Amino acid sequence: MSLPLALIIDDEIMLAEIFSVAVKMAGFDTETIHDGQTAIERLAEITPALVLLDLHLPGVPGPDILRRIRADERLAHTRVLIISADGPKAESLRDEADEILTKPLGVAALRDVAARYLPSEDS
Repeated sequence: MSLPLALIIDDEIMLAEIFSVAVKMAGFDTETIHDGQTAIERLAEITPALVLLDLHLPGVPGPDILRRIRADERLAHTRVLIISADGPKAESLRDEADEILTKPLGVAALRDVAARYLPSEDS
């Protein structure tokens, strides 16, 4: 049985790798993308269980990606965690995101949050 996929969208390469480790520890397989346009293209091809989304991305900004996810019926069950250092911007999207997390964020804390979003076996 394959693990559920978490898509990590963050232009800070080192942070994205740290987030990937944390999410893998929670029980997900991961894929990492570093710009908004590539994220949009990839989201047209896959259905991740979880998306970790930075707001300030090159190409297409995070809020636009979030709106596209929410408008796509195929992604209706995808959970989106905003991870950003821009607290005010993140808070403005609270109604559209499943959770808001503020950078910096520790590995253990992210692992624990991600684990709450693991799909159940019967979903």
